[in-house]
Amino acid sequence: MLASPEAARFVLVTHAHLFKPTYPKSKERLIGPHALFFHRGGYHARLRRLVQNSLAPLTIKKLIPDIQGIAVSTLESWAASGQVVNTFYEMKKLSFDVGILSIFGHIERGFREMLEENYRKVDKGYNSFPTNIPGTAYQQAILARKRLNRILGEIISSRKEKRLLEKDMLGHFLSFKDENDQKLSDEQIADNIIGVLFAAQDTTASVITWVLKFLHDDPKLLEAVKAEQMAIYDANNGGKMPLTWEQTRSMPLTHRVVMESLRMASIISFTFREAVVDVEYKGYLIPKGWKVMPLFRNIHHNPEFFPNPQEFDPSRFEVAPKANTFMPFGNGVHACPGNELAKLEALILIHHLVTNFRCEVVSSKSGIQYGPFPVPQQGLPARFWKEPKQLQS
Repeated sequence: MLASPEAARFVLVTHAHLFKPTYPKSKERLIGPHALFFHRGGYHARLRRLVQNSLAPLTIKKLIPDIQGIAVSTLESWAASGQVVNTFYEMKKLSFDVGILSIFGHIERGFREMLEENYRKVDKGYNSFPTNIPGTAYQQAILARKRLNRILGEIISSRKEKRLLEKDMLGHFLSFKDENDQKLSDEQIADNIIGVLFAAQDTTASVITWVLKFLHDDPKLLEAVKAEQMAIYDANNGGKMPLTWEQTRSMPLTHRVVMESLRMASIISFTFREAVVDVEYKGYLIPKGWKVMPLFRNIHHNPEFFPNPQEFDPSRFEVAPKANTFMPFGNGVHACPGNELAKLEALILIHHLVTNFRCEVVSSKSGIQYGPFPVPQQGLPARFWKEPKQLQS
């Protein structure tokens, strides 16, 4: 277990070739063996470039109107219901919708519903005990994963038949050819689509849930964030004009709140690697085949790098953290390529929440639960309502 920035950098960046990603076979089977985060070397580098290009700022800035539509629709539905909602569970739905948008663009409703229904079953069985006993969560997940392959196969075939040159992630996958003029197989594409959905959903949903909790717990900070967002809202003719990419880059306080939430919660607490040869680090031998765990949470909560680490203090990000001390999306060649999309999603939702809605956390329970990512107890039960226009400043 490695709890220093230098050691994490050694394993993930400077000597990454001496280690390989390692996951339980049961999880690899559910996501698909061709998913990029199970690999290293040339195949991984090519796939990573593809995913990065389809999630680069130039691409995702075009998704802003659609992400806004999803965020506003979600908030409206919570407010209209009048019910207490499980914030984390609802954020998972929102992140899934944004993930589908970034992969497929606008997709037929029938395909979208089938994807969601079967993906939910895979998600439910992902962290369950891996057994093929009929009726168990894992066995149900395996069956749902096979159905997802068929559904994705239909979507891919339809896209090929129409010869559509879309700029979404699926378009990038379909148009790719390697140096030997080889295309990706349908199976490789399907596995990487499922992998991207998995990487995009729980982590992003957890971050946004924590942002809401931290803002709810600090009324002064919430008012300051609201003031920053209301200035943009007013500039957009009382919210009648959509947010622009430039405006999402001009939310310094809100951005620091997101960054501090990422540090405090440390959604990705650690990562697994396995030594592919005997490795020596500062006099210690790491034998071939041994597992290595860089501990991001320990680094993010080390008072040497972040004074009073248990205090939620966005102002600490007024100055960039020291190199390799802040790794909310990992580090090196296996760092999350979708980090900009995750932050954009959070900023858009916060903008619409604080300018048009109010929320009240209704649970008296504090603390953290893991499933496996850290979220507030009971998924942060909350009630949302629309703020009357006359009360908006």
